[in-house]
Amino acid sequence: MESAQEISGAPRKRLSANASLVRRLHLDGPLLALLGAVIVFGLFILYSATGENLGQWLSQVARLALAVIAMVGLAQLPPGWLRRASPVIYGIGLVLLVLVAIHGSATNGAQRWLDLKVFRFQPSEIMKLAVPMMCAWYLHNRPLPPSLRDIGAILAIILVPAALIAKQPDLGTALLVGSAGILVLFLAGLSNFIIGLGIAALASIVPVAWHFMHDYQKQRVLMFLDPAQDPLGAGYHSIQSQIAIGSGGLFGKGWMHGSQAQLEFLPERSTDFIFAVIGEEIGLIGQTLLIGLYLGVIARSLFLSGAAQDTYGRLVCGSFALTFFVYAFVNTGMVSGILPVVGVPLPLVSYGGTAMVTLLASFGILMSLNGHRRLVGS
Repeated sequence: MESAQEISGAPRKRLSANASLVRRLHLDGPLLALLGAVIVFGLFILYSATGENLGQWLSQVARLALAVIAMVGLAQLPPGWLRRASPVIYGIGLVLLVLVAIHGSATNGAQRWLDLKVFRFQPSEIMKLAVPMMCAWYLHNRPLPPSLRDIGAILAIILVPAALIAKQPDLGTALLVGSAGILVLFLAGLSNFIIGLGIAALASIVPVAWHFMHDYQKQRVLMFLDPAQDPLGAGYHSIQSQIAIGSGGLFGKGWMHGSQAQLEFLPERSTDFIFAVIGEEIGLIGQTLLIGLYLGVIARSLFLSGAAQDTYGRLVCGSFALTFFVYAFVNTGMVSGILPVVGVPLPLVSYGGTAMVTLLASFGILMSLNGHRRLVGS
């Protein structure tokens, strides 16, 4: 018979073997655990948000599996290869955006997809990765903080794809792509004077941007200021979302017992407004738990950014970490009524595959830049 010491040692051996496998796959254990917790939480609430639609829930599981495969696969790529491939990925993304503008598939007045007959996809998702990688590639061998000439080059790298995406029109994704590139500049050590000039420049172009915005985009801004102007129309989403969150209180009404969600008063409850479902059914406790997990993911990602071995790795990892924060902040802000409604899903929780694959792919790249460094240094 096995001794008690041998029996107690078996779990330790399994844990050690699992940790060794994670290291060999160039993955980061703490970050992987935090991402897994967010995904499990998301699947738990999604089942309720879809109205117990098992088919839709299983479809999300399949998409998650694809996203995890992409993350693990990208984590195996050498950092040097990722750096050298950055201009190629950026160039391919630009070509695809031009093809969307010429031959893209339109849905609900928006021309954002390329139809490959087998499946459709949005090339703008590629640019969420390609723009910060290209910006970091450009700054990799240049002195930091960047000179005015380098800042101008980075802004050109950002503005060309952002303009093509905004023209589709997809202002939400254009802002996310632009913010990912701007975050690289910020992490490169811009002076407070340059940051102040940038803020002033953005403020000055707001009236001009308003003139070029589509009517529905202007309406979203106006409804953010006063949704009661049109409670059954443009302001309906915001009002119903805040009702759902408020009615949940501290502990919520219980899983699958939210009246706003289950009786379909809450629009897009499984996609952009799923955070309101969390508030109604699990309450402030559930929302705080998810936000805590998000902060854990961001903190660990920033830690890995600081441990990167070169400028490229630090800028890319830091940008991906802060872009994830922007995703979470914008979605929770719009659902809570402190930001205008834009088409930004709740990261790793909302139903949908494209954004999820992009997000986990970014974490795969982040773990590659750190995991290979760890093995080289060991």
